[in-house]
Amino acid sequence: MNRLLVSAAHKSSGKTTVTLGLCAALRRRGQVVQPFKKGPDYIDPMWLAAASGRDCHNLDFYLMTDREILATVGRRAAGSDLSLIEGNKGLYDGLDLEGSNSNAALARLLDAPVVLVIDARGMTRGIAPLILGYQAFDRAVRIAGVILNQLGGSRHEAKLRAVIEHYTDVPVLGAVHHDDRLTIVERHLGLVPSNEAREPRERIESIAKVIADSVDLDRVIDVARAAPPLPRASSRDDETDSLQGTREGPPASGGPHPSREREHPPVRLGVARDAAFAFYYPGDLEALRGAGAELVRIDTLRDAHLPDVDGLFIGGGFPEVQMEALEDNVSLRREIRDAIEHGLPVYAECGGLMYLSRSIAWKGRRCEMVGAIPADTVMHDRPQGRGYVLLRDTGENPWVGSIGEVRAHEFHYSGLENVDPGLTYAYEVLRGSGVDGKRDGIVYRNVLACYAHMRHLESNPWATRFVDFIRAKRKDRATRLAAP
Repeated sequence: MNRLLVSAAHKSSGKTTVTLGLCAALRRRGQVVQPFKKGPDYIDPMWLAAASGRDCHNLDFYLMTDREILATVGRRAAGSDLSLIEGNKGLYDGLDLEGSNSNAALARLLDAPVVLVIDARGMTRGIAPLILGYQAFDRAVRIAGVILNQLGGSRHEAKLRAVIEHYTDVPVLGAVHHDDRLTIVERHLGLVPSNEAREPRERIESIAKVIADSVDLDRVIDVARAAPPLPRASSRDDETDSLQGTREGPPASGGPHPSREREHPPVRLGVARDAAFAFYYPGDLEALRGAGAELVRIDTLRDAHLPDVDGLFIGGGFPEVQMEALEDNVSLRREIRDAIEHGLPVYAECGGLMYLSRSIAWKGRRCEMVGAIPADTVMHDRPQGRGYVLLRDTGENPWVGSIGEVRAHEFHYSGLENVDPGLTYAYEVLRGSGVDGKRDGIVYRNVLACYAHMRHLESNPWATRFVDFIRAKRKDRATRLAAP
């Protein structure tokens, strides 16, 4: 399995742009590239998926076991020519002293060679001790090459190449000069998502051209090919894969797994996917199908009516950016609220929670939302919750069964105000912010709405639990309608 991990000396070195360009440039050369992203993230994977033409999957030490990470890479990379794994932060940066969740730890786990992106602005001879230090810090991490970024011109490049060649044995795989074509507009949570960006395909092609002209793609491919066989995970990986959806993956049609469909009839699950709501992990959507859900796409900005669905999933996104358009779609907001009052099962994460509240206030403006949750959303200038969270099930979760502690993550600049004090909460917050620093997961009728973002994994098979809940509620409804 050909693979490499793209990391950096420090955050904001340009590794996302470089990885994006590599994905697109290699794809233009006929390579089938499978992207992965380390850590919790929706936006970078959206760009990487658009560049590669394949879903980007996240690898996360906090949420996943080592076994799950190895199984995910092994299964998702099937059918590709090489895998590009984009790290987060710097190569050795992490949450603990030992670096057990760092990019370097991921490189060791996957036995993947590392390509180091270095922002070389203002650097000359000092780049040599930097590279040598990164090599010496952990000899188990193989730095197979560097890509120099943000260079000031050809003279700057020549000096750096000479220094690196003289003092180190690390090959220079590319040298990217400062170029405005490499810029992607950022917002408070990072890059503007590809589903919102103006002309994303043209932007990707522009970046691909710069990277193809600046990086020796043949040598990059050689680095990936030099990776040894992927370390084998334990036999329990088959159990992990079944929890993530199906062992073999979903059928080509994207429908539910045949065995699951024979056990239970499929349910119709509406999924809000548009410019306002786009934060979904592809593995979660696959797991929903594997649990027996037919996914029905809903555009909350343009669809005037709620389709005939048995449940609704509203993920994260930037509803504040689209709040006027969301407010203008009065008929859909009313139909969603009416459906909730009549018992429609709904799961909403972060942006979805904001949409279900009474209103969103941002930059001196206020727009009406669905109004199912008795609270108002207010945007702030600083993060109100960001990073990993640990939740404890309170027993109020409407879904089938309690699973104790839940690991998840949150990214939100919004908070809730004027919250009804009588609300019920599904989770106690042990780490993180949630709704009020102590609780998360508002429960209203058959709605579960939280700031935390879940992933369907071995420790938290939420997609199966949600679909089972939808199916149970549909059966209850059918029973009531059939009664005399």
